[in-house]
Amino acid sequence: MHFMTTLSLFQLAVRVVPRPNPRVAIPLLTPIVSGVASFTIAMFAGPYFIRFIRSRKWGKQIAEELPHHVAKAGTPSMGGLLFTGTVVALTVAYNLRGRQSMLLPLVTIALCSVLGWIDDRLTTVRIGGEGIRARFKFSWLVLIAIAIVIILHIPHLTAPRAQNLVYVPVRGFVAIGLLYWPLAVLAIVGTANAVNLTDGLDGLAAGTGAVAFATFGAIALLSSPPKPFLATFCFTMVGALLAFLWFNVFPARIIMGDTGSLALGATLATVALMLNQALVLPIVGFVFVIETVSVIVQVSYYRLTGGKRILRGSPLHIHLELIGWHENEVTQRFWIVSMLAGMAGFVLAFS
Repeated sequence: MHFMTTLSLFQLAVRVVPRPNPRVAIPLLTPIVSGVASFTIAMFAGPYFIRFIRSRKWGKQIAEELPHHVAKAGTPSMGGLLFTGTVVALTVAYNLRGRQSMLLPLVTIALCSVLGWIDDRLTTVRIGGEGIRARFKFSWLVLIAIAIVIILHIPHLTAPRAQNLVYVPVRGFVAIGLLYWPLAVLAIVGTANAVNLTDGLDGLAAGTGAVAFATFGAIALLSSPPKPFLATFCFTMVGALLAFLWFNVFPARIIMGDTGSLALGATLATVALMLNQALVLPIVGFVFVIETVSVIVQVSYYRLTGGKRILRGSPLHIHLELIGWHENEVTQRFWIVSMLAGMAGFVLAFS
């Protein structure tokens, strides 16, 4: 009797368990498959790519104020091409037809990769080369950012939702009119430069960048209406970044250089703008923000005090190294901070 009662309860429990909803599984499957595909392709291409860069002698130069990084001199640079090339190829092949909105992140990643590649070429090929002048590079980034914002305003290209909207946590979507333009340009240029500043330790920019793209990929999937194509792009980037990270962790076999960091930052900001989440971007990219703020504080204090320094070095990761943290400690703890920031940004995106 007791056995029959238990069996009946078990059968009842089995009956009430709902079956997986295929309408939910399909949108989730495509981004995951794309991420796995980009990881696999970049992992396979990585050793050949590193060998090619090394044969061309495109190696990293070390600044004089970083003697503790002298062992990294000559490490193959321009590694950003490994993940940007993978993402562009997969997006064009599988995530572009009938999805014109994907042209925007593709244009962003391509233009910024070219700009960074020119800078890296001048740095690595010329003896003592210093790359593109800062003002020149900044001007080009501004022009690229303006072009991206113009494309954002092409009707029916990027999103059915009205443009010039920004999601404000708790309040919802708010139309900010012409203020959107300088905000969007600032987001793109600022994030590109912030990631560029963060790219100073093995695995730092790639790891935090992967977390940020994963966060925005999840936001894209759960947005109303959902944006599965944009989510697929984000997870394609995550997979490629994780493959790059495989070769970039300490001691790095390859470095992304400006080729990767400028494209990584500008594309991250573009994705945030396509989701109308410009205000969540600084939260998700908190590590990039504190790195940039540390440089601003250091430079401002130096000028105001006539040569004194508030930090031993800037950006912040250099200061932490100079006070005794090992490079791996800095990188892994910044990864942790990035994960916490990603969770906070995800919650705020739906609050």
